Amino acid sequence: MGSEEIFQKKTALVTGASRGIGNAIAAALAKSGYDLIITGYSHPDKLKALADELTGKHSCHITTHVGDISDPAFVKDMFSSIDHLDLLVNNAGISYVGLLQDMSDEDWNRTMGVNLNSVFYTCREAIPVFLRNENDPAGRIINISSVWGVVGAATEAAYSASKGAVNAFTKALAKELAPSHIPVNAIACGFVDTEMNGHLSAEEKQAVIAEIPADRIGLPSEIADAVVLAACAPAYMTGQIITVDGGWI
Repeated sequence: MGSEEIFQKKTALVTGASRGIGNAIAAALAKSGYDLIITGYSHPDKLKALADELTGKHSCHITTHVGDISDPAFVKDMFSSIDHLDLLVNNAGISYVGLLQDMSDEDWNRTMGVNLNSVFYTCREAIPVFLRNENDPAGRIINISSVWGVVGAATEAAYSASKGAVNAFTKALAKELAPSHIPVNAIACGFVDTEMNGHLSAEEKQAVIAEIPADRIGLPSEIADAVVLAACAPAYMTGQIITVDGGWI
């Protein structure tokens, strides 16, 4: 049985899908046969372009929602129109690079809001939808995290803290939802070629690459492939932080 048959008529929600890793995840899931619900905030034009491209290429049904995923009212309103869901991918994220003593309250709260609070809001709304499913598993949650949530990164204290919290949240929620046959896992990304890392100079990127055994930067498509694999893994695999970093950490 091919992946298209496995995923036929399933629906996935991908947050932060307008670019980068989220864009690649949406494309991989559409190719695998999912209908999609995708969200974005700062780049609604790119979100629409992605929806148009994937609809034309894979004949899937795609719904777009433009809004702030860290706003619980936006999340609640979005879920009011969702009757069925098989997979939630919490990908939306932002970073702040700078010394902690220079970070404002607003920057800290914004980082936590997008990276952590949004995961709480979407999971809280998705669980009742999953519980209505008659499938086994009833639904799946995959949170996109980072190796910095495991080891921390200098000048990225808020980002590291938010991703560490996502990892702990993933493990705790997995235990809570295991009796309901809803696996919860996270993908901890290493150094990936996205706009989030665009602030690094060529020399800085080379210095990081020199530390990675795979000797290169990861691709968004590789994270997307890991999501597809996790989405069809046995339901008994839950509460795992799956590292995709080329052997870096």
